[in-house]
Amino acid sequence: MRRPFYMFPTLLTLSAFSTSQTCAAFSACPSLARPKATSTTSLGSASSLPKSVKKPYVVERGDGSTGGGGLPMPKSADDELVRPKVGAEMPKGRPSWFRVPAPSQGPDSRYAQVKESLSELTLHTVCEEAQCPNIGECWNGGTGTIMLLGDTCTRGCMFCAVNTSAAPPPPDPFEPFKTADAVCSWGVDYIVLTSVDRDDIPDGGAGHFATTVQLLKEKKPEILVECLVSDFRGDLSSVEALSTSGLDVYAHNVETVERLQKFVRDPRAGYRQSLSTLEHAKKFKPGLYTKTSLMLGLGETDEEVIKTMKDLRAIDVDVVTFGQYLRPTENHLSVVEYVEPKKFDYFRRVGEELGFKYVASGPMVRSSYKAGEFYLEHMIKKERAEATG
Repeated sequence: MRRPFYMFPTLLTLSAFSTSQTCAAFSACPSLARPKATSTTSLGSASSLPKSVKKPYVVERGDGSTGGGGLPMPKSADDELVRPKVGAEMPKGRPSWFRVPAPSQGPDSRYAQVKESLSELTLHTVCEEAQCPNIGECWNGGTGTIMLLGDTCTRGCMFCAVNTSAAPPPPDPFEPFKTADAVCSWGVDYIVLTSVDRDDIPDGGAGHFATTVQLLKEKKPEILVECLVSDFRGDLSSVEALSTSGLDVYAHNVETVERLQKFVRDPRAGYRQSLSTLEHAKKFKPGLYTKTSLMLGLGETDEEVIKTMKDLRAIDVDVVTFGQYLRPTENHLSVVEYVEPKKFDYFRRVGEELGFKYVASGPMVRSSYKAGEFYLEHMIKKERAEATG
């Protein structure tokens, strides 16, 4: 059995975390267990790679058997364009900024209380499932990210460590009620609901989300609810059902830049499909806040990241977050680069100049994170107060 992330003592040097869903990792999409790759091709530009290790480019997902992580993209005007790969050599050493304190596990700590309430109600959190490095800070702050629709995903993204199956167990029909009870017992004012992908359910689970939001609002009308959801296979009727449920923030992660989508995400996901759901949520429910997140360190260029931000602003996305991709296991994509904090700060400034209402950007930032939730809570309340005069 894998040792839980939060059981390591005193000070943690992070060993793994895929950014989703999410705290809510960058996404709630998990990955299929794949055989360990054998390639040890070094990362680098075309000029730094011996000709003997250059392999022909194959348009397939990075499953460790074809292509080359960190190898130049073919026929490109820019020799520095690379893509990630399972089994590729990792950057040497872990930067000093990847250290967080272990959570307080005293019997009277908020961490213990949150963990106990989740266990009693048999609820899942992406904080645990995705091995989030910020679990101590968030749970000791009395909040977590609830993962609805079970803990098993129907997709197999190459960055995520959640369980996968083509036929997961059916959702618990009482889960929305359990979730509302648990969240209201925490006494929080902002909660994030997320889920695995459920392509086996006709509406992708949108109705389940909507019921949960409605029950939360009935129990505590003033609570702000963020839903970090899948792309619902591009089904806009599911987007509509959720966007009109009473939630405050509609979040869906594009995960990476357009060029790298096919190497990072499940084939059923896609950049344009993701953008279409974010755009439709805002159009169908004016005033709804929309949010997305990207992982960095997968071979993207600065220009690609900025182009992505411009695409997001073109559909009026309000909030974007950037965090470092960390490999969950050796069966997942290798890290191409550990992005320096100053680069994250650069993207934050660019995002603010482009007009995002809020940009969270840093190595340890995840799509749902206590510090970011605190800012969003106050921003939303302030803007709504100003709108009502």
